[in-house]
Amino acid sequence: MRPTVILRACPDYDVARIERLAYEGLETLGLTPSGRVLCKPNVVASGKHFPHAHTRPEFMEGVLRALKRKGQGIEELAMGERCGITVPTRYAYRGAGYYAMAKRVGGVRMYHFDEVPQVEIPLYHPERLRDALYTPEPVAKADFFVNCPKFKAHPWTTVTFSMKNYIGIQDDRHRLIDHDHRLNEKVADLQYIVQPQFIAIDAITAGEGRMLTPIPFDLGLVAMGNNQVAFDAVCCHIIGIDPLSVDHIRMAHERGFGPVDLKAIDIVGDLSLDEAKDKASGFRSGLIRVEDYFKGTNIHAYSGPPPGDGGHDYCWGGCPGALEEAIEILRVFDEATDAKMPPTHIVFGKYDGRIDAKPGETVVFIGDCAEFSGRIGERDVVIENRYVDRSRHDPLQAKGTDIYAKMLKVGIDLRRNQVAKDVIRLSGCPVSVSEHVLALVSLGKLKNPFFEASNAVLYTSAYLSWRTRQAIHKVTGQPYNRPGPMARGAARPRLSLPPPDHDAPLEVR
Repeated sequence: MRPTVILRACPDYDVARIERLAYEGLETLGLTPSGRVLCKPNVVASGKHFPHAHTRPEFMEGVLRALKRKGQGIEELAMGERCGITVPTRYAYRGAGYYAMAKRVGGVRMYHFDEVPQVEIPLYHPERLRDALYTPEPVAKADFFVNCPKFKAHPWTTVTFSMKNYIGIQDDRHRLIDHDHRLNEKVADLQYIVQPQFIAIDAITAGEGRMLTPIPFDLGLVAMGNNQVAFDAVCCHIIGIDPLSVDHIRMAHERGFGPVDLKAIDIVGDLSLDEAKDKASGFRSGLIRVEDYFKGTNIHAYSGPPPGDGGHDYCWGGCPGALEEAIEILRVFDEATDAKMPPTHIVFGKYDGRIDAKPGETVVFIGDCAEFSGRIGERDVVIENRYVDRSRHDPLQAKGTDIYAKMLKVGIDLRRNQVAKDVIRLSGCPVSVSEHVLALVSLGKLKNPFFEASNAVLYTSAYLSWRTRQAIHKVTGQPYNRPGPMARGAARPRLSLPPPDHDAPLEVR
């Protein structure tokens, strides 16, 4: 079929209605699920503090029931995800109500992408950041891949629709590689791993402004499609954004993954595009520079350009956006966060302007690429660039860290990395959202979300379960979260690609 996007009105999370819409969507697109069927939702965060961050369980239940009813010869009906880094996926699944949902549907296998072997996928296109990516084995083996994102804004990539949902088809170690000023290029590269046969987005309650703590927006819409670029382009038009202004959509379009011109896309359903636009009137996307985000607060942010590769003047994919997400998380857990936070100055990138810190006010330089030479108060301060070029990052040597390791790292950084009195450097590239949260907790004596009573028991249970399975795999010799060669019969994008040369060394660009 031509790239097709189906727009259907759906005022609430009625499972029967969602099942009917998904079933009719499969029929309209001429799709019959078979073989290994894998659904990828967005469960970056969940639970009572993050109610609008994830694809709702009612939505997933309706889609899974439709796939089960429409399918023929389904060998395995499964769902898989890697939630936000450092948090066990088991914890996010439980907070989202996914285990109970899967039990209601019946016969659904639950994959935790942080608990399965990782498969090497070679890349050959000239624009690639690397010569290979790693993805969980269930993704590589899927015969029928279903993408079920959440309709949200994003502070790093403007929007997170279908294509951006692919950040969750990598484990922690590989997810953070290139999660910097070239994040959009990374998202475009991830498209070569697999393309979905069916896309269904939860846009019933959309999320505006942010990613982890989005502001709920009553959109009352379910959109479905068969081509990611076309699908994301239509979603952009719904909220009044030019899809070519979103870099990862533009790049994927330029590489031949799909059209962005509405004339090349069939838009069908019981809602017209204009009617969908009316529903989305006033929707706020992401992309607010960090200096502007913190105006009027006790946090004074300064940003200079990131490293020169890629020609960017701002690190949209890295540390500044992570700080924005971190403060919103702290505000959710403690309404007095802004009042408690002392005047603090936070600096990103190569900054050559003035830092207006008064005596006793802390200045924090964030990330390995931070660079500064000048006066802060009465002192001369020099911050040297420690950025390591991406060509020196070997994915085979990458290691993931859990939240307890990050607590230790941030604590050490804050104690030992004092460049001068009240001047601190926080290392990393990128410095993750959780590390920003921990740093602000320490600097402002704020409530630590990771120690919040209602979270502690469930988190500890999920963490111990995750680590126990890791230990079992090591004892039994089974591969656990370990890169390996590409699985035989692995899913591939519908492109003509040369076979990999397994004898050649892995070159990282």
